[in-house]
Parts: sequence; structure tokens; C-alpha cells
Amino acid sequence: MHPRRLIVGLSGASGLILGVRLLELLRETNVETHLVVSRAAELTYAHEMPDDPRKLRDLADVYHASGNVGAPIASGSFRTIGMVVVPCSVKTLAEVATGVTGNLLSRAADVVLKERRRLVLVVRETPLNLVHLRNMVTVTEAGGIIVPPVPAFYSKPESVDDLVTQTACRVLDLFEVDVRKLRRWGDDVGSQK
Repeated sequence: MHPRRLIVGLSGASGLILGVRLLELLRETNVETHLVVSRAAELTYAHEMPDDPRKLRDLADVYHASGNVGAPIASGSFRTIGMVVVPCSVKTLAEVATGVTGNLLSRAADVVLKERRRLVLVVRETPLNLVHLRNMVTVTEAGGIIVPPVPAFYSKPESVDDLVTQTACRVLDLFEVDVRKLRRWGDDVGSQK
């Protein structure tokens, strides 16, 4: 029996707190995390987060440098439950859609698709142009899932933290990982009394 492994990629789009929260939530599970951070994500992290980007490595079980295309996550024989890229820039989306992989992050995503494992891209861009939309269609047709980080206001969030946690939990649901922090419609929200 191999461990349940999830590849977590962070690319250079705004919204790195989503990836950080996802990693924090995964620490409470039995899922082994393999983190790869693009160079652009490191730059974005420096603008958006209060601490050193190297602290990201401590949130994952295993860290892989984005230039290390020989890492285990670059091979289909390395068993995983899939990969999430959160946030996903439109550059990374385009690399995945075209199969032109320029670093370990997009190579790992390509491997996940070819192995027919779950790939979730939390695309963080607005407004979207036709090229972005076509790339989303291409990834979807190849088996990937596009998840824009759209908040659900039915859960009556009281803070930005609530919105971030809700989005991260919804992404983890796609891998059947329940961290029991999501207010669910029909369970504890919107139920008839």
C-alpha cells in the first residue's frame, strides 16, 4: 500500500494565500504533500505574504525545486492521487493546455493528465480573454478540472479567512479529502428546520 500523495503547485498568479491555506489544511490529514513553487510564485509571495517564501517548504512533506525536472513527480510511475495548482496563472494554464512544459510544475501537471489522474487548476485571472477560455476548454477536454476561486456567500463568511478556507476545502473535496471545516449546503447551511 502506497501513501496517498497529492502534488501541490503554486504558480505566479495573485492569491497565494489559497495555496498556503490548502497546505495548512492538508497537514491535518494523512495525505503526503509534494510541493513545487514556480519562480513567479516566489516573487508574488514576497508581495502578498508577510513572511519569507522559504517558509512554504515547511508546510509540505516534500519540496521539489521548480527546475528539477528529474524529480519523482515528473514521472508517471510515481503514484499520486493527483495534483492541484493553486493559484494557477494563465501562463501555467497555457503550458498545461499545450503540453509545452517549461518547468517541473507544468511537467508534473502534464504527467497527471497523461496518467488520467485528477488535475485541478484554480485559475486566478479576470477578465478572461478567448485564449484563456480556449485553454480552459482544452484542459477540461483532457480530463482536468478548472476551479475559479469563486466564494460561496451562502455560508455567510465573516472574514476573508473564511472565504479562503471555504475555497481550499472545496478544492480538497475534489480529491475526497474532508478536513471538516467546510459549511455544506443542506447539512449546516440552508437546511429546513
